Amino acid sequence: MNKALVRLMAGFRRFKEKYFQEELENSIYRRLASSGQTPKTFLIGCSDSRVDPAILTGALPGELFVVRNVANLVPPCEPSAVGFHGTSSALEFAVVNLKVENIIILGHRQCGGIRALMRGPQENPDSFVSQWMNIAKDARKVVMQEHGNEDEETRIRYAEMESIKVSLRNLMTFPFVREAVESGQLSCIGVYFDLEEGELWEFDQDTNKFRQLELTRHGVT
Repeated sequence: MNKALVRLMAGFRRFKEKYFQEELENSIYRRLASSGQTPKTFLIGCSDSRVDPAILTGALPGELFVVRNVANLVPPCEPSAVGFHGTSSALEFAVVNLKVENIIILGHRQCGGIRALMRGPQENPDSFVSQWMNIAKDARKVVMQEHGNEDEETRIRYAEMESIKVSLRNLMTFPFVREAVESGQLSCIGVYFDLEEGELWEFDQDTNKFRQLELTRHGVT
């Protein structure tokens, strides 16, 4: 058997021992299986293996509805009959069917997709990544205008944050998202995880800037 599969199966055994013990009649999965899922938060994260939303947040099964893609991007709303829309369909299901109360876009440091974006067009015109990253082309434009004289790593860090702003704006192009936000039923939040420093930053829409979140035993400041 493949070594990677053996490792995964060992992890699954520990998972099953924790959540599927026969003596736990009111275990999490018994409740989720009988009553279905009712997550309050939809999180759009990156596919990067170092940025697992459940691990980062300590979320229990059933707490987060998650979609992950390259660079945690939200595309603008387009007609459903044109192309395929994995992220958009997850967004629709979360807002329309699950009635989530929060949408969190979770960006992060050392994002490979953003690095590719900042290095310019790919030589391969058929690259899926290059085409996908065009969603965030406005982030690159802003960073090059405002921070073009900075070193590459600094520009990439700014672009990682700026792309979150692009996705927040794109969320509002979906009629069902805009309606839920305007009615006060939904909040859209941008968060940046610095995996080098172990820090979280939140986007402040009033100042159009990110502020570091201070974590205390009593909550967040």
